[in-house]
Amino acid sequence: MSTAYAPSVQFRSQRSQVRLTRRGRLVVLLLGAALLIGVALWLAAGSAATDQPSGTAPYEVVTVAPGDTLWDIADGATDGNVGDMVAEIRDVNSLTSGEVFAGQQLRIPVGD
Repeated sequence: MSTAYAPSVQFRSQRSQVRLTRRGRLVVLLLGAALLIGVALWLAAGSAATDQPSGTAPYEVVTVAPGDTLWDIADGATDGNVGDMVAEIRDVNSLTSGEVFAGQQLRIPVGD
């Protein structure tokens, strides 16, 4: 009596496990942060800042020279009422007084 010997074959699935070291986790974290920063910069590139608020009159940026006063600047910017122009310049530039300093940049409404 002969019995056939059948070896038992066992298949073992070999699952590869990825194990990250401390350095590997740091690299993954830095790559993720770089990706987020890149996406944020890409999205921000679509917004364009301008010197003038939308829907308002255009402005000219003037740098105050030594010895200039707000009245002098307003007088050179309008042919109309200088007092009204001073008030408008103060309002546009959020000035609390009529005092200006050399080197200061002011937005002056044009087209009056």
